[in-house]
Amino acid sequence: MPDRNGAFHVHLVSDSTGETVATVARACLVQFSEVRATQHLWYLVRTPGQVKRVLAGVNENPGLVIFTVVDPEIRRAIETGCYTLGVPCVPVLDGVMSGLANLFGRGIAGLPGSQHVLDAAYYRRMDAIEFTISHDDGQMLHDLEAADVVLVGVSRTSKTPTCAYLANRGLKAANVPMVAGIPLPEELDGLTRPVIVGLTREPKSLSEIRQNRLKQMNEDEAGDYARVDAVTEEVAEARRVFARRGWPVIDVTRRSIEEAAATIIELYRMKYPESPSDGDGLF
Repeated sequence: MPDRNGAFHVHLVSDSTGETVATVARACLVQFSEVRATQHLWYLVRTPGQVKRVLAGVNENPGLVIFTVVDPEIRRAIETGCYTLGVPCVPVLDGVMSGLANLFGRGIAGLPGSQHVLDAAYYRRMDAIEFTISHDDGQMLHDLEAADVVLVGVSRTSKTPTCAYLANRGLKAANVPMVAGIPLPEELDGLTRPVIVGLTREPKSLSEIRQNRLKQMNEDEAGDYARVDAVTEEVAEARRVFARRGWPVIDVTRRSIEEAAATIIELYRMKYPESPSDGDGLF
């Protein structure tokens, strides 16, 4: 039932960082865009005392409880508490873990947070994040050959957040801005290792985004940066450059960052089919 403000409450409970349960909830909630949901994240829940704190919060704001907890005692405490409070609870990983246990013919380890162990995948991801930060917005152009992916695009085509997402998946991602009237840096010429991808956006949408950006920064909206006719020509020129260089192009107008990144990852896998799989905690 919604509260007095018309919002539904969803409690996300994890015995680790909460990343998994939050991702699952976010993927599901977008299917109910007309519903206002307030999320409550409870992470590192590993003791009966912490469960009591969670249940007190659920009692204060009743709603669905979604949890990723592997310890049997803590799971029982959550399920029993939810039953007592009369609220539904969903263990989102149970179906997957049961299927894997049946396939492998082995029991579940029951180790909280084991996906975050400091293995080779973890260190690769950290290296990728460090590389991506230092190669944002055209920095350190001399080192682009070391990148896995290079994104090129005009201003406000989501280059930086897309690179950040790719880095979190273990790819070293650099981005290079295109500025009207200024040639692309020569360091982009002759690159062989990285996958180079052009990002673009529908001109009217891009113009509106730039206008909002200027307002937020209290800057003058005059000039070519946000004017729709100038933006239209800027986007057209960017597309001509991408075509001449043979770079694949992704239009991010109606794509989320995750969707654009998924396409880029697929392009990378096509070039490097021996690359790590999702099972390695990468890409």
